[in-house]
Amino acid sequence: MMAMSTPTPNPARVLVVDDDAELRALLTRFLGEHGFAVRAVEGGRAMDVALQRGPADVIVLDLMMPGEDGLAIVRRLRGAGDQTPVIMLTARGDAIDRVLGLEMGADDYLGKPFLPRELVARIHAMLRRMGPDRSLARDDVMTIGPFTINFSAMAVTRQGAPLVLSTREFALFAALARSAGRPLSRAQLIDRALGRDADVTDRAIDVAVARLRRAIGDDPADPRHVRTVWGVGYVLTDNAEIT
Repeated sequence: MMAMSTPTPNPARVLVVDDDAELRALLTRFLGEHGFAVRAVEGGRAMDVALQRGPADVIVLDLMMPGEDGLAIVRRLRGAGDQTPVIMLTARGDAIDRVLGLEMGADDYLGKPFLPRELVARIHAMLRRMGPDRSLARDDVMTIGPFTINFSAMAVTRQGAPLVLSTREFALFAALARSAGRPLSRAQLIDRALGRDADVTDRAIDVAVARLRRAIGDDPADPRHVRTVWGVGYVLTDNAEIT
């Protein structure tokens, strides 16, 4: 018999969005047994209603759904300023779909079929990165060139103007800021920003850095802040000229 998790006074809220009723039922039961407060809906419209009724700490989102698919949903969420972490489920084997998901703003992905325990591990890893108050928290503020990073508020401003960053973009920026002036390899970025158990390729990191550059107003063709160090990785410069 499976051991039930001890109920917690403030369980993490997981919203599962998948058109497969059997999978929704399985994940609702399994995630609930592991201490999460789970809601499961069949598509984008039902997701919108669920989020209006109450926020989620993590959204588990299927890529392939009739009507509005997962890519369109995550793009819509990010476009509306919703930065809730998204773990995308995909049955496709082509890595390009995973890269597209990350480009649209997903924070992690998991290929079908998968073991439910692996999804639990991914959710726990996401929550660990977010900290005990479910934000990517550190109780300090750092200024690097034109940027001010508030780690506890998970907020970044450029010359006083707030920037809109996804969870993944903030995690990458925070990792680079902690090592400002010192290059980090892609492996180090995966470890420090996404967690050692994140299933992320070097290409996915390159895509995420490109998105981060756009989000902070860095010119992708000639970046002045998040710079590429060929053969090494990336570095956030603390002496870039303010533009």
